[in-house]
Amino acid sequence: MLQNDLPTPQWQLSERARKLTSSAIRELLKITERPEVISFAGGLPSPAAFPVEEIRTAADRILRDSPTAALQYSATEGYMPLREWVAARHSTPGAPIDPSQVLITTGSQQALELLGKVLIDTGSRVLVETPTYLGALQSFSLYEPEFVSLPTDDHGLVPEALTATLTQGARLLYAQPNFQNPTGRRLPLERRQALAALAMRSSFPVIEDDPYGALCYRGEPLPTLLSMAPQHVVHLGSFSKILAPGLRVGYIIAPAGLHFKLVQAKQATDLHTPSLNQQIVHEVVRNGFLDNHIPKVRSMYRAQCDAMLAALERDMPKSVTWNQPEGGMFIWLQLPPGIDSTELLAAALKENVAFVPGGPFYATPASAADSSRTLRLSFVTVPAEKIAVGIERLGKLLAARL
Repeated sequence: MLQNDLPTPQWQLSERARKLTSSAIRELLKITERPEVISFAGGLPSPAAFPVEEIRTAADRILRDSPTAALQYSATEGYMPLREWVAARHSTPGAPIDPSQVLITTGSQQALELLGKVLIDTGSRVLVETPTYLGALQSFSLYEPEFVSLPTDDHGLVPEALTATLTQGARLLYAQPNFQNPTGRRLPLERRQALAALAMRSSFPVIEDDPYGALCYRGEPLPTLLSMAPQHVVHLGSFSKILAPGLRVGYIIAPAGLHFKLVQAKQATDLHTPSLNQQIVHEVVRNGFLDNHIPKVRSMYRAQCDAMLAALERDMPKSVTWNQPEGGMFIWLQLPPGIDSTELLAAALKENVAFVPGGPFYATPASAADSSRTLRLSFVTVPAEKIAVGIERLGKLLAARL
């Protein structure tokens, strides 16, 4: 009998494992790998923005000059020169960051998983935006919290709506103030100040997830929540959107007590983020490379964003509305009553166009009341000419349903 003919063992899985679900976006990306599909689905940075030569040069130098340290086990907290760089990058005169507050993670997705592990018990209240990042919902859900969807509008989270009753007993508040995934919203300055003030008087941390903050196309950069309330905000950052996601290097900046527990949790997860990858990142960024590289990425993404906005204006029915992002990677569409974005996706895939329906980004059924009429478009991996073709096809599909 061949090995493949043997019956599959029916082992007992944990209750937690039985409750695991796949990411709707990751499953969709399997379909969009076909070359004929114009995909607005994945929140992937453009490969054209990857600094391949700089990364190759950095890797060559490290493997020539200090290969042993780069290929050996290292400290859980991360490569000290990179931690020092991160701390300096985020320090302000009023809120200096010490390298001891920085934990290097295997992507910012791991940062979310570690925070869930150390902050959430079964039934714990977790406060999230409406809608919110699907990857955060997936990470936190593993620890079986009670999600509380917070009021938002076209400018993001509404701090004055965060009453004591709404936030009572919370373990954390998760937010993306800069060009949020999925909506592309940016939290205005006065709301940042209000949210930082809330953090300083609350018994739970505000988690500031900021993978897109450097990708600002319009307006002035706004201060981080971390700079306003450094002892009450946990800041997550990533090199995925500004260097390359395949390196899987992110970081957490956290106060000392929480930082220590995150380090312990990471020790049990993967010991440390790959030493070679950390050293490559540091070698690339240490002499100011990002000061020239990031403006080039912004310029590229701005052009693609403008191309999509122009195509939407030209080809969408008047009853469809969307935001005008100031940065980031996403445009959020609101469809007219009677049109379901999941059903629209099925029709769009037949026309070789893909997007992400809005439903998976909503944490609770009550918050998802109108989610079937929303969808997310990502523009950064699609050339302008294909953006025009894809949006025209979507516009025709929508017009036929009105």
